[in-house]
Amino acid sequence: MDLRTLNDVFLNATSRGSERAILTPVGDQWEAISCDALYWSTRRLAAWLQSQGIAKGDRVGLIAENRWEWAVTDFASLTIGAVDVPMFPTLTADQTKAQLVDSGTKIVFVSTQDVAKKVVGTGFAGTIVSMDSGEIGIPFADLVKGENSSARDAAFDQALASVQPEDMATIIYTSGTTGDAKGVVLSHGNIASNLSMTTELFRFGPDDLMVSFLPLSHVTARHIDYLFYAENVTLAYVNRPERVLPAMAAVKPTIFVAVPRVYERVRQSAEGKALKAGGLKAKIFQWAIKTGAKHRDKVAQMQGEPSSLAWKIANKLVYSKLREAFGGRVKVFVAGGAPLGIDLAQWFASAGIPILEGYGLTETSPVIAVNLPGRNKLGTIGPKLKNIDVRFAEDGELEVRGPSIFKGYWQKPQQTADVMDGEWFRTGDIGKIDSEGFLSITDRKKELIKTVGGKFIAPQPIENKLKVSSLIGFVALQGDKRKYVAAIVSPNFPVLEEWAKQQGINASDRRTLVQDDNVIKLYQKEFDRVNQEAAPWEKVKRFRLVSDEWTVDGGEVTPSLKLKRRVVAANYAKEIEAMYSGADAE
Repeated sequence: MDLRTLNDVFLNATSRGSERAILTPVGDQWEAISCDALYWSTRRLAAWLQSQGIAKGDRVGLIAENRWEWAVTDFASLTIGAVDVPMFPTLTADQTKAQLVDSGTKIVFVSTQDVAKKVVGTGFAGTIVSMDSGEIGIPFADLVKGENSSARDAAFDQALASVQPEDMATIIYTSGTTGDAKGVVLSHGNIASNLSMTTELFRFGPDDLMVSFLPLSHVTARHIDYLFYAENVTLAYVNRPERVLPAMAAVKPTIFVAVPRVYERVRQSAEGKALKAGGLKAKIFQWAIKTGAKHRDKVAQMQGEPSSLAWKIANKLVYSKLREAFGGRVKVFVAGGAPLGIDLAQWFASAGIPILEGYGLTETSPVIAVNLPGRNKLGTIGPKLKNIDVRFAEDGELEVRGPSIFKGYWQKPQQTADVMDGEWFRTGDIGKIDSEGFLSITDRKKELIKTVGGKFIAPQPIENKLKVSSLIGFVALQGDKRKYVAAIVSPNFPVLEEWAKQQGINASDRRTLVQDDNVIKLYQKEFDRVNQEAAPWEKVKRFRLVSDEWTVDGGEVTPSLKLKRRVVAANYAKEIEAMYSGADAE
């Protein structure tokens, strides 16, 4: 599909006459929003923005969870050439203020009154529009209400064409795992050129449906939604993580896209249930996964079900139950936003669920490479897109160039220059490419651990192997400028507490629980499992369990569920130092 601007996506999404372009939850039911309603709501909101003096290049803030109003606000801004600035609703008031001020936002659309109060608290002097009714802000519903019809506004449609590929579309602030957030400037052409490639690779249509729950303030989720709007897929919006599973059971999507952490949780939940059931059920579960491992290469290529009788029995008893957790109708599973890890990819393929892993960054709009049905190599991020060139620096850093590379960091010319070498963008990721053209990413360049012995260690692959355990929530390896590798672990407390209950361990609180000798021995087995496959200098020699759950609100992980390694190191400096007590004197 040849897309020049994001307005082409809007026109395509609203021209097919479907009565079900969007599904939105209303109580326990799902209400359909038609293409005509999407078109006219966007048209009316665009006219209102213009009446407020918003012109081409002006910034419009968007602070909301996933909901149909997000899409309408986004499209309305884009159609008039404005630049929208999405922000995570979970940001603190100080973080929100910093992005509002830095971007020069004039109008802010918010989801709830709580978010509206936060914006007011920042001292924002512009107009606030609230998607939920309340005392603060102009009601969103008042701005889009009106009669909908199949007729088009010819003048509006013609005006959409005045927006050019080189025009700014959005400023997306990176989640800041290694420092302060920077505003990534993406043009219409950046994103449209990337979408043109992914629409060629994946063929979907009006019979398909996807649950949109990954935060739309993140580039991956936004690209995916644009892709499906362009391909006439119905999108069902979910605004809270706890509503995802009920939503999938209700609307039964055919496509599932998630960050690796979601897949990790599904695996941990499945293994946790099997552990809790014990006896024959646990044995059947383990047998099914082992049986599936013999056929996972065929499953990974999505070439139909294996003919093995054992596989068919395992499928009926176990795999089908796992697929039911996703609604039972998903035909394509995709992972992006962070490394999936070979162990997790192999486990799901062994469970009859092939996951297509992709890779990209906000600065690349985002997709650089992705695995495909029939060309899916587990443990890799797939072949590069055909309009992207790749090369590797001497230290293994992946560098890319192409039409999807960003315009620069907003008002930060020096930081832009730091990541560019002419047309080539330095990704900050260490990678390689094999003889078949499949790319692999081993770790973030800035996160590599260098021991005092001069050995470089990539922490993510080791952490991913540990996180496949249902006992581990998050884990952060340590060891830079130290003699050996150590780890801080935030347990998966529901599973750990259930195990402790079965073992008769009566801990008064989580702090007491993680210090119990039997619990420490349990986790030592997980580290022993991973250490068996590690090089001598990669082995984790010490670990410390902490009594805290690492969350977005707590600041240890980003909204896209990636570990903030520096925050963890700062928060647990005493615990880390204790693991190395006396080590430097050895």
